[in-house]
Parts: sequence; structure tokens; C-alpha cells
Amino acid sequence: MSKTNEGQRTDMYTRITDRVIEDLASGVRPWMKPWSAGNTDGRITRPLRHNGQPYSGMNVLLLWSEQISRGFGSSMWMTFKQALELGAAVRKGETGSTVVFASRFTKSEDNGKGGEVDREIPFLKAYSVFNVEQIDGLPEHYHTQPEPVEDPIARIENADRFFRNTDAIIRHGGNQAYYSPVMDYIQMPPFEAFKNAASYYATLSHEATHWTAAEKRVGRDLSRYAKDRSERAREELIAELGSCFLCADLGIVPEIEPRPDHASYLQSWLKLLAGDKRAIFQAAAHAQRATAFLHGLQPEAGDVREAA
Repeated sequence: MSKTNEGQRTDMYTRITDRVIEDLASGVRPWMKPWSAGNTDGRITRPLRHNGQPYSGMNVLLLWSEQISRGFGSSMWMTFKQALELGAAVRKGETGSTVVFASRFTKSEDNGKGGEVDREIPFLKAYSVFNVEQIDGLPEHYHTQPEPVEDPIARIENADRFFRNTDAIIRHGGNQAYYSPVMDYIQMPPFEAFKNAASYYATLSHEATHWTAAEKRVGRDLSRYAKDRSERAREELIAELGSCFLCADLGIVPEIEPRPDHASYLQSWLKLLAGDKRAIFQAAAHAQRATAFLHGLQPEAGDVREAA
């Protein structure tokens, strides 16, 4: 990879991370924007591609932010070329929104012993997409109104079934919510201790994301969680993002106000992101793997795919 491309990639990490830091510094968790923008009664979904497949990982955060800041009512996006292929065209003067694609390429290097060894090098590519509200001439179904909000009771039944299908051990009692890596169980306060059912399942989504860390699941290392504040901040960021992804998938409103124990992580997240421009990307990728794993435990597995 050339120095120019490497510099562009680093700059991309920096620019996007700086946007997240700016929000956090003002007390705003950017991944909560879709719900905190007066939309708690609506049906928040992940951003969608032109073919209806959901975006994942960091692109969810990027496009949620764009949709809110630019006032788009639609959650569907496509590239300039995809619009043309549909017989449509992006309106003159419209600007695109950045999404990223992470991949790897193989490079042969001298192993110092007269031979060569292949090394995988990660790279990040950015490209622009446009909201369907920026495009003229699309087939009518791209402009259809969202389906009516699912009945709240039906949403809760769906969430209950979702977590039951994971076969996670979920205990109730006390006044704390946590996941025990040693005993491999999720501890939740009694259902009645939460202000409503959505708050209960939003908190359970957070703990279920922690639960996926076990080696027999997705295998995130939690051995330094209790001793290393930086590692704790990373894992809590993963759980926060995982909870938001799951809430969007399940039609649940997350906890708009952070839990008391999470408020203490704000400065840790700021410090983490300031020192590591890739941290938010890595956290989003881990959160995506965690939610994909949980979806994979469902009888209808396959509806949510890991994609850029």
C-alpha cells in the first residue's frame, strides 16, 4: 500500500473518530441519536441498502448520524451507480454520505531467511451513498411509507422469544445487571424494577452482548476487564453498540439515559478514542459479530447478515 493511500486511510479513521469524540465531549452518545431525536415512539431500524439488506457495524452509526443531521425520513441508501441502474438519478447539487468497507489484501514479504511469507494487510475504503430522498426517478416502492409500528406487546413478546432462544442463563434478583464470565450467566434485577418492559430488554441486550464474549461463542478476551480500565472501556463500548443494534433489530427503545455505572465510562471512552483512532471501528465490528451470533441462535437465522 502506498504512503498516500495509508495516509488517506489514517485520515479517514481520524475524521470519523473526531466526529464521535465531539459528540461524546458534549455529553451525547452518537449511537443513541435515532431514538433521542424525539422518535422514541417510532420504529427505528438499521440503515438499509437499495436491496433491503441492512448495513452493519460502523456504517450503522455513520448513516444513523447522517439521517438525523440531514433530516431524511427514509432509512434506505444507494450509490450513484445503483441509482442509474434503476433508471433514476441523484439530483444535481446533492452531496453523498460516507460509508466504509473494510477488507484485507495479501502481500508477500521477505521472511529474512531467503524466502517469502504472505502477510494479510487490512485496509479501509470509503465510498459515497445517497439517501433515496436525494434521488429522482426511483420506482415507487422505494418511496412507500414505513410499515405501521408493531404493537408494543407484540414487540415485547418478540424480544422475550429472541433471548429465550439464545439459551443464556438469565438470573433475576438484586439491583445490578451484569454478566459473570466465570460462572457464565447474566444477572438482571427483577422485571418489576425497570420503568417499563422496553427498558428491561434494552438492558438485557447490553448484557447479552457481554455474554457473547465467551470463547465458545465469539471469543472476546475479558481476562483484563476487571483490572484494566482501557479494556473495560472497550468492552463496555462494544456492549453499548451491541445493545443499540439489537434494539433496532427487535423494535425496542433503548435506555436513552445512561445507566449510572455507564456514566463513569464517558471519560474513559473519550480517552480511549483520543488515543486510538481505530477503537470505535473495532468496537462496532465486535458489536456486529456479537449481534450476528445472537441472531444466528434464532430458528430463522440468516435474516441479519454480517456485511459492510
